[in-house]
Amino acid sequence: MKEKLAYKRILLKLSGEIFGSEKGILDFNQVNKIASVIQNVRKNTQVEMAIVIGAGNIFRGRLIEDTEVDHVVADQIGMIGTIINSLALQEEIERLGNNTRVMSAIPIHSVCELFIRRRALRHIEKGRIVILAGGTGNPYFTTDSAAALRAIELKCDILLKASNVDGVYEKDPKKYPDAKKIDFIDYQSALEKGVNVMDNTAFALCQGRKMPIIVFNFNQENIEKILQGEKVGTLIAEKS
Repeated sequence: MKEKLAYKRILLKLSGEIFGSEKGILDFNQVNKIASVIQNVRKNTQVEMAIVIGAGNIFRGRLIEDTEVDHVVADQIGMIGTIINSLALQEEIERLGNNTRVMSAIPIHSVCELFIRRRALRHIEKGRIVILAGGTGNPYFTTDSAAALRAIELKCDILLKASNVDGVYEKDPKKYPDAKKIDFIDYQSALEKGVNVMDNTAFALCQGRKMPIIVFNFNQENIEKILQGEKVGTLIAEKS
């Protein structure tokens, strides 16, 4: 399928929340399911892939609301949480037979590599799945912003934002059963309408470098359809 791919290199953004379950904040059965999807996509398409993971299963900023906890410290805790999730995903992906590298924006040399752009590009060129941990390495930036930044740095063709819904809706589909899915929205409209699937910094970064985004429901079938050029989820890009 490789020669027919609509996108040769992708940045996959995964929510940390899908790494946990009622059994705990990090459920390896759940991580194995995620790894299996990634393994099958790689086997079937040979797409070049980098992954950014959130840490919502471990720590979320809203937990410090109404406390005196320093926001910078809270963000550092979240960034370390992404390293935990990244190591778990690496373990499961490699047990399934794929080569990976975890690269962190926060130096943690005895556990994983430091993110160095040229080295990350070389890993991708060699067919390794690069899992990017530690966010941007700076407070006040979300993992969505990190995903946008890394997608641009690593010359990805598209940023795939995995979600638990099948795209962007005109209003909250959980509250309004008649809500209609939006198949396409341009960056500026997404910013103005406050589309909350990604933060404004991530949207602005992608807009500035014309990095298309697809928001979709995470599963193997959907990813492979996207790679074949089929319309899945919601495309956020420039107006044609």
